Amino acid sequence: MFWNAKSECVAIDDTDMDYVTFGNGNDILILIPGLGDGLTTVKGMAAAMALSYRIYAKDYRVYVFSRKNHLEIDQNKDYSTRDMAADLATAMKKLGIAKAKLLGVSQGGMIAQYLAIDYPELVDKLVLAVTLSKPNEMVQNVITSWIRFAENDDYKSLMIDTAEKSYSENYLKKFRPLYPLLCRIGKPKDFSRFIVQALSCVRHDAYAELGHIACPTLVIGGEQDRIVGVHSSIEIADNIQGSELHLYKGLGHAAYEEAKDFNKRVMQFLSK
Repeated sequence: MFWNAKSECVAIDDTDMDYVTFGNGNDILILIPGLGDGLTTVKGMAAAMALSYRIYAKDYRVYVFSRKNHLEIDQNKDYSTRDMAADLATAMKKLGIAKAKLLGVSQGGMIAQYLAIDYPELVDKLVLAVTLSKPNEMVQNVITSWIRFAENDDYKSLMIDTAEKSYSENYLKKFRPLYPLLCRIGKPKDFSRFIVQALSCVRHDAYAELGHIACPTLVIGGEQDRIVGVHSSIEIADNIQGSELHLYKGLGHAAYEEAKDFNKRVMQFLSK
């Protein structure tokens, strides 16, 4: 039922990296999740991931990678999205993945940019969803407030603000009654991992190097994105030669969840 779904880990430097794999296809598809990975990794989520992304299971062997489990916490050295891309490249090579199609969502899209820039031989096709290539005032304000919530151990405010800024009003009308439950589930023991990853988002700047991305690329954004802004998707597409751009009207940062045709659209692009 769950398409050979497994939770695994791979050694990276002096730590390891959790990942999920499922599917029966011969081609490889790698999914790179967003900043929520800073709160909880994909460990133990194999069945849930396979169910959520079952549309890919027939044609692909799917890998969903977290960031590595021990992130350097050093005020004098950033642990960047570029570093995270290097870790992912190491994991791919250790697992014998010579080349893959990539779907990066939000922070995952930032990591995917650097994987395509620094390790082009590993990337066949690229989908960048609700992400950015350089800092802007909107993302700086949003993520700075999330870091402040995390530093104050205010999980409730972090979860509610994330939801309010991610989803459409129509979705939120149905979702808001679940806030009391949401704010009691999934709180990490500490927020250091989240803060490290959040800082990497506000410092991410691959804009000047986007022209080095040569693989076929699809950029997907939401016209009402209140986290990275819709212009971020447009400027990525404008600077990757031959890329395609699709913007969802009426949807924001959670377009990858709310748009009923999101995964179908990705599948159509990957199968060209």
